[in-house]
Amino acid sequence: MGVNKDLLDRRAAVTPRGVPRVTPATASHARGATLVDLEGNEYIDLAGGIGVMNAGHGQERVVRAISEQAERLVHTCFHVATYEPYVRLCETLADLFPHGERTKVLLVNSGAEAVENAVKIARQATGRSGVICFTGAFHGRTLLGMSLTSKVGYKTGCGPFAPEVYRLPFPNFYGDGDGLTLDGFVDRELNRLRKALVNTVAAEHVAAIIIEPVQGEGGFVVAPPEYLTGLRKICDKHGIVLIFDEVQTGFCRTGKWAAYEHFDVRPDVSTWAKSMGGGLPIAAVIGKAEIMDGARPGTIGGTYGGNPVACAAALATIEVMKDLNLNARATEIGRRCMERFQQIKARCPLVGDVRGLGAMVALEFVHDGDPQRPAPKVVKEILARCIDRGVLALSAGVHGNVIRILSPLVITDEQLERGLDTLEEEILRCTSVPAAASPPKPATAGHRSS
Repeated sequence: MGVNKDLLDRRAAVTPRGVPRVTPATASHARGATLVDLEGNEYIDLAGGIGVMNAGHGQERVVRAISEQAERLVHTCFHVATYEPYVRLCETLADLFPHGERTKVLLVNSGAEAVENAVKIARQATGRSGVICFTGAFHGRTLLGMSLTSKVGYKTGCGPFAPEVYRLPFPNFYGDGDGLTLDGFVDRELNRLRKALVNTVAAEHVAAIIIEPVQGEGGFVVAPPEYLTGLRKICDKHGIVLIFDEVQTGFCRTGKWAAYEHFDVRPDVSTWAKSMGGGLPIAAVIGKAEIMDGARPGTIGGTYGGNPVACAAALATIEVMKDLNLNARATEIGRRCMERFQQIKARCPLVGDVRGLGAMVALEFVHDGDPQRPAPKVVKEILARCIDRGVLALSAGVHGNVIRILSPLVITDEQLERGLDTLEEEILRCTSVPAAASPPKPATAGHRSS
């Protein structure tokens, strides 16, 4: 029995079945964009810990910052004794992501926790209770996070859910365009929201509207810029707090520090996590000072939020991102992926759409070019074959019919091309499209099938 199988068997024996296991891979160590399992097999990492490792695995400056801070102070709780790394990280984030004339920042542990606190802040600041969210959304697995999350598979048997949550269709032009022009589609969707504020929940009862500028788990669906502009105007008109969930899109993933920078629309409050900490659990709520101060003393925070070691990791990660100009690198990665995926789409009729922003790029698989006929089984087979050949990638989308790219942004050109070569070969193979006559090669020279 192999070491990998032994670990997976131990996992199955001691951890609940409800904890997802989306690949059969194990992990021993990693560097850059290379993951190594317990048996020494190497993988090109196109998953990045679900978008966490933008700055790469094993960044020396991040590891050093973690070690040095751990020697000085591991924990005291920011509520009990104020420490400098928390304040400095908040200052850094406020400079990177200004929200209005004055910006304030709350540090927590995870994206779900950030969403929970953002909603609490919006409710206290407005004195209202309603929250509007969207289909396809993913905002976490806590009770309120699940209430806001769309995919029912994450929520089975977990109700009753939090009240005063109202859901509208996400403006998915590819899936729901119905032959309209983009302008016509945006007008229809904004009018849908306006009607909902009359016949579903009164505007004066809505505390916040929360949206991902680019849906993550929902399949890398990019909101039309005109929709976000209209959303901003509606929120301003009715005094509704606009919350952008940037947990997966933030910190260089889209070629800018924030996805909202592409749209020239600034939220009132935003949520951040994943790549912010370079692999350590840390998250943030950032917002206009007058809204953030709407939360009463003692109503937000937590024992571990803004842990000093995690703060040190985040500060070092941000400096690495700046020094390596990962925004420019994300733009280049996205360009290469888009070009390759468009070529695949031209050859493979099961690829219905290619989309993304920066290095957040995806292919959607459907039958007969119909977005209402998803093809999740072929995606599952493609990804399984890629793992066998040393490429780790993930699915997304409500139906699991989307392949997404979330590689570390420090991935080399050679690694990226070899990963995309493998992905292309397996897409063509699994969709019965004739490929080159030469047999497939492992994606990495060091990979061996386990």
